[in-house]
Amino acid sequence: QVQLVESGGGLVQAGGSLRLSCAASGRTFSNYDMGWFRQAPGKARDIVAAISRSGGSIYYADSVKGRSTISRDNAKNTVYLQMNSLKAEDTAVYYCAAGLTTRLYIDYDYEYWGQGTQVTVSS
Repeated sequence: QVQLVESGGGLVQAGGSLRLSCAASGRTFSNYDMGWFRQAPGKARDIVAAISRSGGSIYYADSVKGRSTISRDNAKNTVYLQMNSLKAEDTAVYYCAAGLTTRLYIDYDYEYWGQGTQVTVSS
């Protein structure tokens, strides 16, 4: 089992920045690909960004490309999502996930999920 706890969400004005963190415990963190997903009210869950076990492969959704940076610190068992130039449409619950993926952006490849952290962007 891998336990994931997200933090760093909150209320921010449009154009602002947030840094989300996801702390993992349980099995060896460096053995898992890590992803950030989000779900807005009434919408499906979407991939935001993902990073491979070594950090050598990274995926960004087009909606956040150029505004967000995913990174991981395997020594601290933590994955981060830095989000800049936030827009109202970034408002969602953000989830961290861990898994052994065939493609970083495929959500059903992720086995473990956190409880989520709310990000609200006011316009």
